[in-house]
Amino acid sequence: MTSLSTTAPTRWRPHAAVLAVGTFAMGTDAFVIAGVLPDIAGELGIGVGAAGQLVSVFSLAYALLAPVLAALTASWPRRRVLVTALVVFAVGNVVTALAPGYLPVLASRVVAAAGAALYTANASATAAALAGEAQRGRAIAVVMLGVTSSLVLGAPLGTAIGTAWGWRSTMWFVTALALVAAPFIALRLPEIAQGPAARLRQRLAPLADRGVLRVLVTTVVAFVGIYIPYTYLSAIFEPATGGSGDRLALLILLFGIAGTVGNLVAGQLADRLGARRVVVSATLLLTLVFLAMPFLRAAFVPALLVVLVSGVFSFGVTTPQQHQIIARAPGAQSLVISLYQSALYLAISLASVLGAAGLGVADALWLPVLAAVFTFLAAALTWLDRRSRQVASDH
Repeated sequence: MTSLSTTAPTRWRPHAAVLAVGTFAMGTDAFVIAGVLPDIAGELGIGVGAAGQLVSVFSLAYALLAPVLAALTASWPRRRVLVTALVVFAVGNVVTALAPGYLPVLASRVVAAAGAALYTANASATAAALAGEAQRGRAIAVVMLGVTSSLVLGAPLGTAIGTAWGWRSTMWFVTALALVAAPFIALRLPEIAQGPAARLRQRLAPLADRGVLRVLVTTVVAFVGIYIPYTYLSAIFEPATGGSGDRLALLILLFGIAGTVGNLVAGQLADRLGARRVVVSATLLLTLVFLAMPFLRAAFVPALLVVLVSGVFSFGVTTPQQHQIIARAPGAQSLVISLYQSALYLAISLASVLGAAGLGVADALWLPVLAAVFTFLAAALTWLDRRSRQVASDH
């Protein structure tokens, strides 16, 4: 990521808030598809598994394009990068809303992912530069609040809009969110001095570190398990929702609220108990939750409870994993976080593909069981990584 600096770390909060509107749009776009999958499948005449590939294509494009686009635009002024990213993202969603068939919709998700990949990391870096070193963490937290609030507010609201006026209205809603932020950034965001840019080869250099690579592999495994149930929430809990969009929106809302709480608690526990211990505990508890999910999906109240618990533990992995990867490369924090984001979105893409494959050969009730295999494997990999580091230190 480009190194940013500013000499006037004052009045950063209004700028960070505007940047957070953009991340809210990006997060809403990523999360809301799960809530409108049945509507997309019905209108386009495809199965729910095929509709789920919209998530897969978006996530895979994000994972591949994030480091590439960051390197290609490293010399651009940050204001131009951010506005360009929002415009590209908006264009992608406009095409999604207007596309007449499945293949054009798939292609449009690549365009939207390019905008999202370019925007999110740059928004955090820009807010940090505007705030200055003393308030950098708070500035980044404001920008990232857009992502977490998108799961709590954006995805349920987008799902409700899709239920009322069709899934294409949801895409217009996401487009509007991006376009709200663009003029404020273009007209009000101050110029920021730039340091030396990191090229693509520098961004990928931490992959040569086996410790970083192990964390990235574990990240992919863990989040494949986490996102299989979330992506196909509508199919798994169809017996409880009865196909009701309002009930599905409530499940997604509850998952988001629980996830926000889980993320905050996990951050505190990682500081007190150690990130690795939190990851192992969260993934093992998720394994138990996913194994119980097939027995609790038939009625709405048990479904609410199991979604609540899964939300807490699912987002209990995010912050500790970032703690771990930063600890492996403390001198290249922005680089390894960029790679972490790519690993995360690769996992989301794989979860969509594997979930679709699972739906093709078995009932939706088996998807949480498949997810449990991955979360248990993530717990084992994290524990074995601790053991391997201990052995290495002993020698």
